[in-house]
Amino acid sequence: MAGSAHYTPPMPAFDAPVKLLVVAAPYYKDIADDLVAGAKACIEGAGATFDLVEVPGALEIPTAIRIAQRTSNFDGFVALGCVIRGETTHYETVCNDSSRALTLLGLDGCCIGNGILTVENHEQAAVRAGEQNKGGGAAAAALHLVALSRKWSRSPKGIGFQPGSYRVAGDTDGSTNA
Repeated sequence: MAGSAHYTPPMPAFDAPVKLLVVAAPYYKDIADDLVAGAKACIEGAGATFDLVEVPGALEIPTAIRIAQRTSNFDGFVALGCVIRGETTHYETVCNDSSRALTLLGLDGCCIGNGILTVENHEQAAVRAGEQNKGGGAAAAALHLVALSRKWSRSPKGIGFQPGSYRVAGDTDGSTNA
């Protein structure tokens, strides 16, 4: 419902440092700059650090994140960009494919905050990037997912073999001779 308040959970606290990668597509530079400023303020406010890279457009954001996930040590990722509807169906392709790729990365365990705006016009984008601080919201989402990932990665699953819970042939005194 328009005009209703949105609930935002409190920001998580971290015992160990958090480093995010912010991937921005500055196709609409003024919008991207506002999104990055919001993300930066949120990340720094949480005591985390970040690197920033730019890619040509929204379709390249998931690929950049996947490369970084495979080759670097980032805890999470923030995807920032803007897609404004034009006269062709390219808008649907870019919106759907970038969103789908980010979702698949997330389902594979990647902690991503999606701040790719999909709007009808530049005015809507400016409001979402500035006044509504969607860049900060995407950074907050990534930080929340990092916190969940850290929380759950420490708990054993209680199924299958756990380290030290089984013995390969040998005496009960710990000898490994068969």
